[in-house]
Amino acid sequence: MYPPTFDYTRAATVEEAVDLMGKGTGKLLAGGHSLLPVMKMRLADPGTLIDIGRIDGLRGVERNGDVFRIGALTTHAMVAAEADAALPAGLREAAGMIGDPQVRNRGTVGGNVAHADPASDLPIVLAALGATFHATGPGGSRSIAAADFFTGLFETALGDDELLTSVDVPAEAANAGSAYAKMFNPASRYAVVGACANVAVGADGTCTSCTVAVGGLTANAVVVGAVGAAMAGKPMTAENVELAAQAAADDLGQDVMGDMHASAEYRRRMLPVFVGRALSAAASRAG
Repeated sequence: MYPPTFDYTRAATVEEAVDLMGKGTGKLLAGGHSLLPVMKMRLADPGTLIDIGRIDGLRGVERNGDVFRIGALTTHAMVAAEADAALPAGLREAAGMIGDPQVRNRGTVGGNVAHADPASDLPIVLAALGATFHATGPGGSRSIAAADFFTGLFETALGDDELLTSVDVPAEAANAGSAYAKMFNPASRYAVVGACANVAVGADGTCTSCTVAVGGLTANAVVVGAVGAAMAGKPMTAENVELAAQAAADDLGQDVMGDMHASAEYRRRMLPVFVGRALSAAASRAG
């Protein structure tokens, strides 16, 4: 299929990109793996593509103390290959599961999370890790907590005239661990069900903190607090993990989605399986 006719322009700076967005119906083009397919299906007709792929300073992973700053143009492959072990394992794991090598080497973190596909991996992980998103618009720059960033089906808190510039992720502490587990769509490798666990374990083996986020079966990534509450203060035994994982659906109510790949009921039944896998792997990494 062919996309509708469009104009093309390239922004040299963040400020230029923001200015161009404010002049019309233009859409930002980074890696293109989210925007171009929907244009080919005639689900989007932006009029103008604003290429931000060569803006300096928006690519790479940098550590500043206990925080990693990931530029919006950083590719999934760059995140998966990051050598610093303090970058949460769950994030590197999820980045390495996205699509195929071609997608991972072209697709960008910023484009992925701004598109907010309900079956995407990174929103789930970034929600569990408590990431912070940084955006620039006509009124200047602002920061958005992960809990407020993903607002609905293909919807985020970003304004139409704002550019996501980076994502901050806390470094993984010595007594903490994270992990991502998902049921793959065999064709696209999108998440039919995805779960990320971020846990900290005390010296006595009990869980001192636990955050779990899920996606693939909801309109946007969701933190399921019932799992953390069920796990808090308890030993990370297989039995306790299984019981906590069963609580995952308690926070979802009737908001579970189904489609041609899997029904809502099937996804609901698979949810505790993958939450349990993520919890077990995260606990193991936490020592």
